[in-house]
Parts: sequence; structure tokens; C-alpha cells
Amino acid sequence: QGQPAESGGGSVQAGGSLTLSCVMRGYFQSRLPLGWIRQAPGKELEGVALIDTHGITTYVDSVKGRFTISSDSAKDTLYLQMNSLKPEDTAMYYCAAAPNSDYLLRGMYQYLGEGTQVTVSS
Repeated sequence: QGQPAESGGGSVQAGGSLTLSCVMRGYFQSRLPLGWIRQAPGKELEGVALIDTHGITTYVDSVKGRFTISSDSAKDTLYLQMNSLKPEDTAMYYCAAAPNSDYLLRGMYQYLGEGTQVTVSS
């Protein structure tokens, strides 16, 4: 697999929306859980959302009802639709693959993209 490549970050006001994309060539065929993790300034990596090999999605409590993870295996692309954004969502967002879902939920990974910055102003 090549390194995942994220896009779609930017600056928005609170309440706004962004959609992140990540091209993950070879990862859908690897049958690894895929997801998004983030790192806010001065904080540790945090699992945000993941989709496992059965297509089951899991979210961290702070984004439930606001974020939606999805994928298009034909395009080798993972998405994160983010609505009702809050200033506390400000972080570098990374797409990632890991040996199991628990890794991603803990902000751990086996493969990681370079990240895309999301900044939410109040």
C-alpha cells in the first residue's frame, strides 16, 4: 500500500460543515479496519470514527450524531462528513488503518496519512 492521502480540511465557523476525503490505495483489499483519528494542539491522538471489515461504523461519543464515516472501495476512498462543527473539533485529522478496531478507537494505527487541518472558529 502507498501512504494514505487526505484532503478537504479548512477553516469554518462553528456550526459549519466539512467533508474530508482520503485516498487509500490498496487498503480496502487489505481487509483492515479503516478510520479517522485526530490530534488537537497539545493533546494526544484521538480515535474519531472507524469502519470495520464488515462495514460496521463506530464513533467516539463527542462526534456521534454529527460526523458520518463512509467509504467507496471502487474509488479507494474513505470519507468523513462533519456537520455542526464545534471549536473543540479543531485538530489535524488523519486517515488510518490498523490491525483491529480497538487500535483506531485508541488513536493508534499501523498506517497513517500526512493529515489535513480542520480549524473551527467560534
